[in-house]
Amino acid sequence: MLCWLEYPSDMNKPMQEPTFLVLTALLPRPLHGYALLGEVESVSAGRVCLRVGTLYAALDRLAVEGLVEVESEEVVKGRLRRTYRVTASGARAVAAEVERMSTLVDRARPRLRGRFVTGPTGPATAAAR
Repeated sequence: MLCWLEYPSDMNKPMQEPTFLVLTALLPRPLHGYALLGEVESVSAGRVCLRVGTLYAALDRLAVEGLVEVESEEVVKGRLRRTYRVTASGARAVAAEVERMSTLVDRARPRLRGRFVTGPTGPATAAAR
């Protein structure tokens, strides 16, 4: 039997990691694109560095979906700088994704106990050692 987790009406499938990171980065305060790139890198502990084109494509899609919105626009050194903020719907989507991932982690962790040992050569099953 196959069961699917119920998501809020504004979220019908698990989030892609870049989407999750962008929304998470915007939760504390609105940010413009360049600052958002740095915050995504920080939130991911340096593991994810988005390209500018990837970020703006994601922001455009998230705006259409109602998960972020433009808070302000200003011209800086002849270029338009948009500042984005997460919407209430975006915050709910992040909360739903955190709950989904937490549930999976809670179910996986006990299954790993005693099963894997990490050593200098990487993970190996306890039975193989």
